[in-house]
Amino acid sequence: MKSLVIWGCGGHGREVLHLCEQIGIEVMGFLDERPEYKGQIIDDIPVLGDLPDISSLQEKVRIVCAGVGSPRLKKRLVEKTKKSGFQFAETLVHPSVFMSKRNRLGVGNVICEGTILTTNVVIENFVIINRSVNISHDDRIEDYVTIAPGVQIAGNVTIQEGAYIGIGSSIREKTTIGPWSVIGGGSFVKEDVPEQTLYAGVPAKFKKNLL
Repeated sequence: MKSLVIWGCGGHGREVLHLCEQIGIEVMGFLDERPEYKGQIIDDIPVLGDLPDISSLQEKVRIVCAGVGSPRLKKRLVEKTKKSGFQFAETLVHPSVFMSKRNRLGVGNVICEGTILTTNVVIENFVIINRSVNISHDDRIEDYVTIAPGVQIAGNVTIQEGAYIGIGSSIREKTTIGPWSVIGGGSFVKEDVPEQTLYAGVPAKFKKNLL
């Protein structure tokens, strides 16, 4: 595998670096759009700047776009990276992850330690599945979704594009989380969640629109 460059030098980007170190993949540096970060050393890795700053490395590296937790920012960085002609990193999976051969993974995902994916699970592209997440049979996780640590997802759940599932949440079976919605931390979702809404609580209730 080519050396990787990770978008974002914040907390999650550094966790992706940690994952890469555990699976033996070289990380050349971080990317960050904020000019004041260029040249800094973070967790022993340089911040290389923005994509134009590494144009000479286009054929030598692959880009990790799932180094930022915000689904909307993640999507924008994916589009920017694609337009610039860089290649995306393959999905990164921690060796402790339980993975059925019947699952299907797209590109550019990050799946962290302690996660369980049982059977017939579909993870599309540029998804973050953080530590100790339980994903059950026949679940579908669409592009740009971010799932925080400790989330429990029952079977036949669909999480649509760009949704954010907060830390320690639980989602009942046969439930759909609408695109670009947010589930607050510690919530229990027992019914479908419409698009671009915030739901939180036990049980989770509508809080506001995110349009």
